[in-house]
Amino acid sequence: MSLPLVEEGAKKSGVLWIGRRLAWHAWHDGAIYVVTGGGEQELPGLVESAEVEITLRSKDNGAELVRFPASVAIVDQAAEPDAVAALAKERLNAPDAAGLIGRWAARSTVVRLTPR
Repeated sequence: MSLPLVEEGAKKSGVLWIGRRLAWHAWHDGAIYVVTGGGEQELPGLVESAEVEITLRSKDNGAELVRFPASVAIVDQAAEPDAVAALAKERLNAPDAAGLIGRWAARSTVVRLTPR
């Protein structure tokens, strides 16, 4: 796995595969961030996992760009406001954009996926 390739792919594409689940995400400070639950995308089993397989696709032709393992960590949203803000910026069509971060803090889980 090439970290520059992972970073480039994650920055260029708004979606990725976590195992067999499609998810939207944000790249921030060397890791991929996703949000699950609380009215957001449901990613069953993610928060209980120690490691997952990530697949990034090419934005040019949709083919697999890179596949790699990533460690899973639940984010303390208050301790990582920049990461949560980066993730919120990538959330398209949020019904409550002004209250999005507050809703996540109350009802959702933000997860950091660090390439290994």
